[in-house]
Amino acid sequence: MKVTVVGAGAVGASCAEYIAIKNFASEVVLVDIKEGFAEGKAMDLMQCASLNGFDTQIAGSTNDYSKTAGSDVAVITSGIPRKPGMTREELIGINAGIVKEVAANLIKHSPNVILIVVSNPMDTMAYLAHKVTGLPKHRIIGMGGALDSARFKYRLAEALNCPASDVDGMVIAAHSDTGMVPLIDKATRNGVKVSQFLSEERMNKVVEDTKVGGATLTGLLGTSAWYAPGAAVSEIVRAIAQDSKKMIPCSVMLEGEYGQNDICLGAPCIIGKNGIEEIVKIDLTDAEKANIEASAEAVRKVNALLAGAVA
Repeated sequence: MKVTVVGAGAVGASCAEYIAIKNFASEVVLVDIKEGFAEGKAMDLMQCASLNGFDTQIAGSTNDYSKTAGSDVAVITSGIPRKPGMTREELIGINAGIVKEVAANLIKHSPNVILIVVSNPMDTMAYLAHKVTGLPKHRIIGMGGALDSARFKYRLAEALNCPASDVDGMVIAAHSDTGMVPLIDKATRNGVKVSQFLSEERMNKVVEDTKVGGATLTGLLGTSAWYAPGAAVSEIVRAIAQDSKKMIPCSVMLEGEYGQNDICLGAPCIIGKNGIEEIVKIDLTDAEKANIEASAEAVRKVNALLAGAVA
């Protein structure tokens, strides 16, 4: 399998590293607009090959998309963070232009590629990718739910004082501090609902800590996180490469599922060689349904800021 990662910053390099270390891809191509940056990151990662025991070949390219030709999967991490004094409209306008151009270049050289969108605001950028590429819905995947669910499981394990491998839990809806919906009522420890171990107050804290997981890290680091996002992307790519039919929450174009239409929102998906092979319907409480509706409404307001970008 050949994988392209666009954007060789911390998140993109982390994606490439985890994909290589898991040793399921034959080739990873890093692309960046900064001269020599992707080449340097690729060289640094390749010098880890003998130390970390992987055979994946990693190459870098300065904005030369011909080197991405024949990619099976492409990960879009490119974009800028919001800066002081910058309006949300300005941020979305800049990132929309970047994602639109990147997607067009990828598809030009790899017409059968599956796109994984990481750029923020992620649900809106995944929606934009659908609108500007016309790709079938199973070939555009927003990464958010995979990352949010990993953060949820971290908080669950912390609260339960148990290994992370003991817990299972899922986050759906929007990839945002206010829009995500951690399904605490369905979270388990080795098949036993966590409500048997935790008080309602403690479960509520797990939910709230999960929702602000990204903001908490930004406050501590002074920038966005990169290890967990990279690992989340690598799990989605591996599920495609190995056709594992793994259920991973992802941002997907909804067409009636969960009562939503014409919107990308996090939902449990079966991931295999074709990308999103099924959107899984799960029973939700009335409160969870209301939270999803509120989340969708917030995403639609952001989507509206795309304005002419989808034209």
